[in-house]
Amino acid sequence: MSYASLQDLKDRFAEEDIIQLTDETNVPPAAIDETTVARALDDAGALIDGYVGKRYTLPLATVPHQLIRAACDIAWYYLHGERASETVKKNHDAAVQLLRDISAAKVNLEVAGETVAATPVGSPVFKEPTRVFTDETLKDY
Repeated sequence: MSYASLQDLKDRFAEEDIIQLTDETNVPPAAIDETTVARALDDAGALIDGYVGKRYTLPLATVPHQLIRAACDIAWYYLHGERASETVKKNHDAAVQLLRDISAAKVNLEVAGETVAATPVGSPVFKEPTRVFTDETLKDY
């Protein structure tokens, strides 16, 4: 599932920076390579699906703001590759931590100001054995 678009990246990061990171054919870089951006966004979406899919039925009806931001930060990190600065790495790590928290039910997703209820997935069932020794069975001892 796609959680963010090229426009979402443009809204968060400078278009010139996106051009610098994606255009490997022109010298100097002149245009955004949409294929490279789409691949980074798809990879980010796959990572998000892995975490969010543990608690929520996918695909989500609408994409919560938290996941758009996480997808952008993760894709931005993927676009940087080994050139990622400490800030880019920290934002990526924070996005992954958010996904872990969503997966562990520490954070709930919000859609249009309302918390989306998680779909229960395989809740454990506890069954106690019947008691062998009770006050009634031990009264003669």
